[in-house]
Amino acid sequence: MLIPTNQARPRLWVRIFLNRFFHKRGKNVIVRRWVRMDVLPFNPFSIGDNSMIEDFSTINNGVGAVSIGANSLVGLGNVIIGPVTIGNDVILAQHIVASGLNHNYQDIQQPIHMQGVSVAPIVIEDECWIGANAVVTAGVTIGRHSVIAAGAVVTKDVPPYSVAVGNPARVIKKYDPEYKDWVKAS
Repeated sequence: MLIPTNQARPRLWVRIFLNRFFHKRGKNVIVRRWVRMDVLPFNPFSIGDNSMIEDFSTINNGVGAVSIGANSLVGLGNVIIGPVTIGNDVILAQHIVASGLNHNYQDIQQPIHMQGVSVAPIVIEDECWIGANAVVTAGVTIGRHSVIAAGAVVTKDVPPYSVAVGNPARVIKKYDPEYKDWVKAS
């Protein structure tokens, strides 16, 4: 009843009437008109104060919670599929995919869409900046105040205060508190 058969988007009455009682939305939140909010009442969705989701983005909590902290920006054309936790003061540039969902593929006798899904949470800690066209795969944690370069594919955890680039992403710089400067990663 909540979702039409074989679709991810909830019915209009769920989006208009039901979700407002289940999801938390902070003060001064902006969700642009052309955002696809595939959020359902049976998994949490929250967005903190002064955060914004830009047009042509998709937010989906069908298989896991989606949490966006305060003062964070989800840029144009992003796809966020839970379980995903985005911290405070995070900037997601354009066309980023962060999906905690993977389709199973083990039985070659069955179509992939019939084999179910697996989920692993993505955590983007406070004060991170993710560049345009980056991909963050299921089960990854990006540490506090880290930068992910444009076009990077993040398949492993990124430690706090790091800069990661490439496909697959690798850390090229880290902040060294002893020298109070950024140093090349070894």
